[in-house]
Amino acid sequence: MLIQKLLDCPEFIAGDSTILRELLHPDKQDINLRYSLAHAILPVGETSQPHSLTTSEVYYILSGRGEMHIDDDVREIESGDALYIPPNAKQFLKNIGDKPIVFICIVDPAWRQEDETIYD
Repeated sequence: MLIQKLLDCPEFIAGDSTILRELLHPDKQDINLRYSLAHAILPVGETSQPHSLTTSEVYYILSGRGEMHIDDDVREIESGDALYIPPNAKQFLKNIGDKPIVFICIVDPAWRQEDETIYD
């Protein structure tokens, strides 16, 4: 059994400028998973860096309110929403609320830096 405590995971700024903690990643733990699981925060008034992945992503919004941009589609998101982001989609998240957006991110197959493209 593996139990990973959020506060035991190092916090860092991800390529998309969100505050990230990787909870589960098959390259970092001795686990048999295809995907990676991370906890992310986007502070009030911030916008994540536009980026794309060659893999699919799912965001589950724990708290906060924002605008999700996936290619040419823009939708408001809030706590309790699950978002599917297809492979190769250009995406970013804008915080339009008065508290941080906190979300869980699943990348399948597991996130690798070489699978990500960051846009200016």
